[in-house]
Amino acid sequence: MLASNALIGLREGLEAALVVVILVAFLVKTDRRWALRYVWLGVGVAVALAVALGAILTYGTSQLSFEAQEMIGGSASILAVAFVTGMVFWMRTASRTMSGELKGRLDKALDLGPLAIALVGFLGVGREGLETAIFFYATTQAAGQGNNQPLLGWVLGLGGAIVLGWLIYRGAVKINLAKFFRYTGILLILVAGGILAYGIHDLQEAGVLPGLNTLAFDVSSTINPDSWYATLLKGIFNFTPATTVLQAIAWTLYVGVVLTLFLRPVRAPKPVAAEPKQSVAA
Repeated sequence: MLASNALIGLREGLEAALVVVILVAFLVKTDRRWALRYVWLGVGVAVALAVALGAILTYGTSQLSFEAQEMIGGSASILAVAFVTGMVFWMRTASRTMSGELKGRLDKALDLGPLAIALVGFLGVGREGLETAIFFYATTQAAGQGNNQPLLGWVLGLGGAIVLGWLIYRGAVKINLAKFFRYTGILLILVAGGILAYGIHDLQEAGVLPGLNTLAFDVSSTINPDSWYATLLKGIFNFTPATTVLQAIAWTLYVGVVLTLFLRPVRAPKPVAAEPKQSVAA
């Protein structure tokens, strides 16, 4: 769980950090530092909302019945998979135009006033924050009670993202964002496949989906669940030695289809052909 959560935390955190870097750099370079406080206000509200949602999901469901906890955990896992899938495809193309779009929104917001400026900061960071809260809940549920690895992984990932964002802002480091989001996207699709399989198992335990006792394979006798490599496989890909047929089908279809679509080349927009000039007869 440590590695997968650190990866998700780094990816989500860096997206949010890039948004903040772009907004702050734009205001500083255009000598409109007076608006920085409103950007930070919007960012702060977005972070507080994400933390509150994560706390409600993590601790607010602890008094529910086992079936209710499994149903909520399974639903959150599937929702997290939907978020991560949309995220990797969006960032595959948005990284090229994100800076221009954010600057354009902020430039318009500066004419509307402080509330609009704060809203740009809130919306820019809020999406990643809400996704992070859902991911955090889903991964802590998968790890089980008493396991602090997900929390440690998130702290390491988000901390690394903050450091990278600061270094990028200071010009101390340059990252090829297209390659970064491509390679981390491939890893995240594999991680999301494991989260999807775990979510389906939760829904099977809650009685929402059938086939809890219909196994596709059981390699518990070959792979010791307490071994270091079993822990590594579970921590990164949510692999379990005993996997139901429905889990195996969902993982195979998700990874096969999504990874194939993700690896397809991105088509560059076709340039608009100039209209031929009409000659004027003398």
